[in-house]
Amino acid sequence: MSCKHYKNSPQKYYKIISFATFVGLLYACSTTKKVPEGEYLLTKNNFKFEDKKESFDEELKDYVQQKPNKKQLLFMPLSLGFYNMANPKYDTLLNEYMTYPSEMRNQKLRDSLFLKYDMKSSVGKTLFMDRLLHSWGTPPVILDQTRSEKSAESIKKRLVYRGFWDAKVDFKHAIDTASKKAAVNYFIRHNDPTYIKDYYYNITDPTVKGLYWQKLDKSLIRSGQRLDQTVLEKEVTRITDLMRENGYYRFNSSNEEIYFVADSLKSRKQVPLTLEIHKDSADHPYKVATFGNIDVAIVNEASDFPKNTVKDSLRRIRFHKMDDSYKTSSLWRAVIVDNKKVYDQKALDLTKRNFIAMNNFSILKARDSLRRGGGMSPNDSIVDVLYLLKPLPKYELKLGTDINYSQILNLGISPSVDLTTRNVFRGAENLSTSISGTFGSIRSTKDISKRELAYEISAQASLNFPRLLLPFNYYKLLPKRYTPTSSILLGASVQNNIGLGRVNFNTGLNYQANVNDQVSHRLTLFNTQISLTKNKDAYYDYFSNDEIIKDDILASYFTYDPVTGQKYLSGELSLDNVSKRIVEDANYQGTLDQQGQDLLTAFKGTLVNKDRQTQDVLISSMIYNFVYNEIGKKDYPNAFYFNGKVELAGNILSIFNQKRDEGGVVTSPQRTIFGIPYAQFVKFDIDTRKYFKFNGNQTLVLRQFIGVGIPFGNSTNMPVIKSYFNGGSNDIRAWVAFGGLGPADSQVDERVRTYMTDNVKLTTNIEYRIPFNEMYEGALFTDIGNTWSLKNYNDGYGDEFKFNKFLGQMGIGSGFGLRVNVAYITFRLDLAYKIYDPNKPEGDRWRFKNFQPFKPTLNIAFGYPF
Repeated sequence: MSCKHYKNSPQKYYKIISFATFVGLLYACSTTKKVPEGEYLLTKNNFKFEDKKESFDEELKDYVQQKPNKKQLLFMPLSLGFYNMANPKYDTLLNEYMTYPSEMRNQKLRDSLFLKYDMKSSVGKTLFMDRLLHSWGTPPVILDQTRSEKSAESIKKRLVYRGFWDAKVDFKHAIDTASKKAAVNYFIRHNDPTYIKDYYYNITDPTVKGLYWQKLDKSLIRSGQRLDQTVLEKEVTRITDLMRENGYYRFNSSNEEIYFVADSLKSRKQVPLTLEIHKDSADHPYKVATFGNIDVAIVNEASDFPKNTVKDSLRRIRFHKMDDSYKTSSLWRAVIVDNKKVYDQKALDLTKRNFIAMNNFSILKARDSLRRGGGMSPNDSIVDVLYLLKPLPKYELKLGTDINYSQILNLGISPSVDLTTRNVFRGAENLSTSISGTFGSIRSTKDISKRELAYEISAQASLNFPRLLLPFNYYKLLPKRYTPTSSILLGASVQNNIGLGRVNFNTGLNYQANVNDQVSHRLTLFNTQISLTKNKDAYYDYFSNDEIIKDDILASYFTYDPVTGQKYLSGELSLDNVSKRIVEDANYQGTLDQQGQDLLTAFKGTLVNKDRQTQDVLISSMIYNFVYNEIGKKDYPNAFYFNGKVELAGNILSIFNQKRDEGGVVTSPQRTIFGIPYAQFVKFDIDTRKYFKFNGNQTLVLRQFIGVGIPFGNSTNMPVIKSYFNGGSNDIRAWVAFGGLGPADSQVDERVRTYMTDNVKLTTNIEYRIPFNEMYEGALFTDIGNTWSLKNYNDGYGDEFKFNKFLGQMGIGSGFGLRVNVAYITFRLDLAYKIYDPNKPEGDRWRFKNFQPFKPTLNIAFGYPF
């Protein structure tokens, strides 16, 4: 950093230096300040493996009974520093004070503790700062040598549990008497594991045995694998779920009906294992249960049922309502359980999920129980079900202000007002209306090194139905367990992102069905968007770089053809007329040298950009979306995600209309609806992600995005709002959104290339996430990708996709980042550097010699990029 730079920004660096000094002083306050004499501050637990490490070894640290003070600022225990800053005189008193409930912590309690600890002179003191430091801080963790021994025993037990019966764990204390600090070293030797020699099962009930046999291929246990108790636990869970899904009510509810017996008499290394399933010691047979009465009550309080309700029924389900606010049919659609059907635990879980998903009720009670009657003992084969539902408020208003970072609009503020109106037509329909605005900055079209104010104001209304809006009964085609829903969307927005601004209208009918927790389908019909450009004539006022190129080519052409120049200056010819002559005049193009040819190519690029940026377009499409998502599911630590989307636009409109407009300078005449050209294209998007967890919570994420848009019929190019671009915080982070990467290895002037979009996109992301603690996480990443044309739509750009060239046309960026997790929000800061820039001349594309470590591309965002 130069002195000149410091002098120009004294206030900024004063704040940085002051904060660094504060942190340094805080850390300089001895971490052992409150460690008693003869005691030692535990600073670290070290795990040293004397043989091969195993994949689960990271979990062993959880079995250590003493852990050092947590580190909040990556390398220092901030909470310990706060605790040490408090006056030690009051530590004992405040430690007891903090054990009381918060409502009891008052001056009266403090004064009583002052008297208890013989501090009469302190009576009346609030101890505000000391209390604050104690509430923020944590006391030092003092080494307890006996707990180290117990920790070693716990680690060994865990290793035995994991199948290493002969594991050995020792420990040794590393004590520094001068600094009053200590570490514990645990020495771990797994030794050879114990294996399952043969696997048997002893199931006395023939029906249960038959069910188990049918799903034997799903068993998690195999001969020859390590005898890992965690795998046995998962197998017990699998069998329990299997039986409960097939009619066995509360199967293994006591956790004593399924167990394993390992015969270790002959060997500790090769052990026969037997699965045992017994209802009780007398081996009574299991009974398949069926659903009996199914009652759903809509009440204000649990005590309202049944005395304040009126009973109704529909298709074997009994409903109890205090009034007619909700149609019985709308409630019936959410109920998956059915009278006299075989008991299935999944049906109970899905019914509960459906009621919650309706966003109309809170569940006061969800009870299933064996019916009593016919004698003194319970009937052990009929299960009665009861749901008590309390309606949520009719109206829910939310006011909010978000700070966001989008692909196009950098750091911005988004105030919003959202109103939810529930049960609009008495069928649990919800109307969601919102008015929002986003205000921020975007790269200036006049000077791409600067930023300008940008905004978007929008209004949206969505009417959501807990059913499919179809004119026929669809339940035989799409069962209720898929939780089918529909929504009608209507919206409008006004935006000013690149100076010209746009007015957008959109509407659509959406259908969605969830097959299970991982798989969902979404079909959008009549998805219609109208995008209208404002201030078309002011294009060159905003895209001043394009204007420079336009002026240069006009000067060149008027030198070649002065007559045309005179007609243009007199107003006889418009700019579009002259532009068309230039791109079609083969004789003129034959007179150009290489510099002139480059200028002409850049000029064609400005014309394409102008036509596309000022284009009015109507898009009427149908979209199908398939999602498979394992993210966040406990049974999928190495989660996989797939999102496939197909969009088909314009076909229906093309049947009924043949009227054409006059076209643009470089675009052909197009058919229109109400004077607006409509788009025809098919578009495919595939987004796949794979997450690998290892070494505890470290994660390696691989992501591949493939997008292809194919214009046809009425469209020679994809609409701008449906095209692909590069850059931004969720894409190739070394380039900002519309930052000049691509298309392909095009050498078109960056001032033109900045806002060029295309219809093929490939992006590969690799990110390695390293948690420092619960709050902070680091990341290393590499992003690779670009955009192309599917074929040579734009002659002279060199942007068409070719299999023998595309790898060398991919932009590469790498960097590192920090994530800060606070509550449910993840703040993300990524610093990225260009490694390979395909838009540079040959020989200058690898950017190592131009590497500037203090000038990264900064990405600020909320949430993970993928």
